[in-house]
Amino acid sequence: MMISDRIGTLIESNILTNLSDPPQTKDWSWLKPGKTSFHWWNGDIIPDTTFAPGANFETNKYYIDFCARNGLDYHSVIGYGGFAWYQSDATGYGTVGANTDVTKPVPSLNMQEICNYAQKKGVDIHVWVHWKAIYPNLEKAFSQFQKWGIKGMMVDFLERDDQEMVNIQEEILKKAAEHQLFIQFHGAYKSTGLHRTYPNEFTREGALNYENNKWLKEGLSPNHDLDVAFTRLLAGATDYHLGGFRATPAKNFKTQYTRPLMIGTRSHMLGMYVVFESYLQMVADYPEAYEGQPGFEFLQKVPTTWDETVVPNGELEKYITVARRKNTDWYVGTINNTEARSVNMALDFLPEGTYTLEWYTDAHDVDEHPNHLIKQTKTVSPKDVLTLKLASGGGQVMHLKKQK
Repeated sequence: MMISDRIGTLIESNILTNLSDPPQTKDWSWLKPGKTSFHWWNGDIIPDTTFAPGANFETNKYYIDFCARNGLDYHSVIGYGGFAWYQSDATGYGTVGANTDVTKPVPSLNMQEICNYAQKKGVDIHVWVHWKAIYPNLEKAFSQFQKWGIKGMMVDFLERDDQEMVNIQEEILKKAAEHQLFIQFHGAYKSTGLHRTYPNEFTREGALNYENNKWLKEGLSPNHDLDVAFTRLLAGATDYHLGGFRATPAKNFKTQYTRPLMIGTRSHMLGMYVVFESYLQMVADYPEAYEGQPGFEFLQKVPTTWDETVVPNGELEKYITVARRKNTDWYVGTINNTEARSVNMALDFLPEGTYTLEWYTDAHDVDEHPNHLIKQTKTVSPKDVLTLKLASGGGQVMHLKKQK
């Protein structure tokens, strides 16, 4: 039970993590949190090309090159068109067959070639797998992954929280650590603090997230994001399909499996990268949706691990502001529900000194053009109080850099 006279304290608290056992292994220096591509969410988009898109080198090269150009740490090898990258007689992503073999890529894909190319470009590879494709032969699968040079995996479709599944997930984490692999649990129950015992658990889902905008008739509203922030976020890192850069007014929303739409403003989406904690944040849209677009430069630099968290403002089901420190830099994200409002926010959580503030806010016309934002730069100090003008479904994000 967590009790406080200030709701933000519940989000700041590490009590759930601290109740878990510390790790038995001391050397976790091989772990590298970061941001990753995830082209399944955008519908496996590539531009018009001279090669056939699919589970092949060229399609993955397109996303690896995007990651390399923009400082993204990981590219996710998933498959293409609803089918996995590994050989299987299953009917799609959600099942495995009698002859599914995660150690054998489909004939069109050379995993070693992809890993070698990514390494040359300074990008690491992780893969998507159905949990039944690796279990119970974890040693066989993980040995091959490590041999190829894969750094981790999204393990999907676990969909249970009974004792057997809890034990299976711990077994996966333990065996993955032996092979220096990180785990991203998707289609799984909420966090329990286990990432203290096994720091290679980077994130887990346990929430209704933006993948549902691909098929949910009404889409996920900004109100839903607030609900997740005040409930699921208390448990720990949340695996969300962040990065949708096609915001639309709620009245114009429609389901699109390819190039999904978002409800809420682009500033709301930027704020989500600070409000929602995950050590492997997705940049899930396709390259042309980002490059040259306002706000993308923030996604390129926002960290995924933090040294300190403060919640300066928040009101249940209305809005929340989360400030997170990385070294001496502070990042502040706010997400709002569907009611426009102005909120005053004191910067008194900052240590003494002056700071250069880079500030992204909702533009004046976001009710009709929710991808519009305003970027401004100013000098501030801990004595300042800022007014956050939040649009319906809006938000804001700040980067505060201490001046020398």
